Amino acid sequence: MAKPKTQFVCQNCGTTYPKWVGKCDNCGQWNTLVEQAAAATGKSVVARSTSSGSVLNVQTMRAIAGGDDVKRLATGFKDLDDVLGGGILLGGVVLLAGQPGIGKSTLLLQVSAAIAMSQPVLYVSGEESAGQVKLRAERLGAEQNENLSFAASTSADDIAATIRSGHYKMVVIDSIQTLALDEITSAPGTVSQITNSSNVIIRAAKQSGAAVILVGHVTKEGSIAGPKVLEHLVDVVLQFEGDRYGGFKIVRAIKNRFGSTSEAAIFEMYQEGLRLVENPSASLLAERQNADGSVVLATIEGTKPLLVEIQALVNPTSFGYPKRTASGFDLNRLNLLIAVLERRTKLKLSDKDIYINVVGGLKLNDQAADLAICMAIASAAAGRRIDDGLVVFGEVGLGGEIRSVRSVDRRVAEAKKLGFIKAIAPKTANADSFIKGVGDLRSALIDYLQK
Repeated sequence: MAKPKTQFVCQNCGTTYPKWVGKCDNCGQWNTLVEQAAAATGKSVVARSTSSGSVLNVQTMRAIAGGDDVKRLATGFKDLDDVLGGGILLGGVVLLAGQPGIGKSTLLLQVSAAIAMSQPVLYVSGEESAGQVKLRAERLGAEQNENLSFAASTSADDIAATIRSGHYKMVVIDSIQTLALDEITSAPGTVSQITNSSNVIIRAAKQSGAAVILVGHVTKEGSIAGPKVLEHLVDVVLQFEGDRYGGFKIVRAIKNRFGSTSEAAIFEMYQEGLRLVENPSASLLAERQNADGSVVLATIEGTKPLLVEIQALVNPTSFGYPKRTASGFDLNRLNLLIAVLERRTKLKLSDKDIYINVVGGLKLNDQAADLAICMAIASAAAGRRIDDGLVVFGEVGLGGEIRSVRSVDRRVAEAKKLGFIKAIAPKTANADSFIKGVGDLRSALIDYLQK
């Protein structure tokens, strides 16, 4: 009997090899190749494809039903509905990814309970037993809902058949990495299993018109585990970010076929589950003590203005090489800003350890944080504080110039709402007496650092 042909597939990028190698030449990862059965190929496949098939039934765009009439399911969280573009679209597939323990299952069980108030919902778990999910449902107050059903399964075929039955308007699958198809011999979580299982699930969702939410694992680097094609297949990709041990947690869309990717929902974890933070700026600044190294930044999370405290600590280094550490801010960007501070001002930081912290566990991706980071470092290094009523925002160029940023009006409105009296910002944004424009980094430090 002939030995079945096998191939080796990279679990990171999906590249195939005829034999095992230690390093994938395509993505550069080590020890990611897994042996799998080779797919059938040859002239017979080509011959069948040229002789089979039928002419497609086409229609004009005007004749297609849907558009504004397509129904959406409300999640029970207004801000999360905004992130999704107005709610969960029937027939759409959503992928929710995040670090282990951050609250993905908690959030989805709360969403399932809210939708089950009016529509039948199925929660499928391949990771937990019925008893484990029941304990969480009791904690969240969702165990009495008659429309909320549960099943424990890792069979993608069985789950797809259940979706096609049409009994449920929404199905939650926790998680896609645990599913497997009977026809594929590789283990769950491999590239072939994730790709084919998600294809089967998505096809069933489109046929039945049921909304499907898939939970996705992440790698050590924070990217979604599995092939990149998984993100292309689904309609919406949500990223659940934040500190798993406390602080705020943010859900933002990194792909959305039905809405904007500029929205964000901010949550906080309690014993009874996740809650939306109504006024995150006030919560973040509630325990602030105005000392040297403390600066209030007016940033934007999605389309929401947010005031957050930036803290800096500068100490003489005990070793030959100074240490730079950043929590919630890009370390490479921090090193760049330190270089600008040394070159464009008279600060000497080459023999100093510098630590930066963004209060509340937030991760800043806003270029307008540059000026606040620089002023916090300068404040800590000089032992001088910034006035209580000041907020700061602006991008810093390599020449030390302060560049304009987006959404100035919303940043200013949020600062005024919380009682601040001035904003240190780029000169180009000086359309309001509230804004004190600065043209370069050196003048900002000289004018606004007090003893």
